[in-house]
Amino acid sequence: MNTALAKQVLEAALLAHTEPMPVSELRRLFDDELDADTIRLLLEDLQREWVGHGVELVPLASGWRFQTRPEMREYLDKLKNEKPPRYSRATMETLAIIAYRQPVTRGDIEDIRGVAVATQVIKSLEDRGWIEAIGHRDAPGRPALYATTRHFLDDLGLRSLEELPTLDANWSETAANLLPGMTEEEPSASQDDTTSQDQPAADDNNRDPS
Repeated sequence: MNTALAKQVLEAALLAHTEPMPVSELRRLFDDELDADTIRLLLEDLQREWVGHGVELVPLASGWRFQTRPEMREYLDKLKNEKPPRYSRATMETLAIIAYRQPVTRGDIEDIRGVAVATQVIKSLEDRGWIEAIGHRDAPGRPALYATTRHFLDDLGLRSLEELPTLDANWSETAANLLPGMTEEEPSASQDDTTSQDQPAADDNNRDPS
């Protein structure tokens, strides 16, 4: 198969899929006649050919995917009828702490934020596929250790944790930069921290997350 046709096949397959496709799966398009290095070279060529368009080909944690460029979001959002996702501050800050401090236990998160973390907060992030328990700490009660997933990186358009945004002055700002375009909802007892109000410890807002 010539190079031009091979790139057309890759292009068609990637445009037809919304989820990232790993090189190992893309090789099946050619009955494994093309090795992984050749596939990657073709993908890099294809990536360059799409420079300057409203859509770009990007390598993510789980594979390669065509996606709209970030600068197109403000225009495309006008076509959406649904509102952007809304998360409580506890959920957003918990995700940020797990992303930057992983692996962490629920107790670690509570120590950093200064308030108890509701079970629903952890469950909502697990249900979204953004975090998972990867083991247990060798400590009394063997608490679960949480880390982010490849799906989390894919949703943020990242290849690895090294591409996370820079930490900000506090966890609320860090969370807002981590999840651009997602709005914060008012906390409630059923979905936020187990305390009556989502207020950090006295010095928590001034704590350096690094």
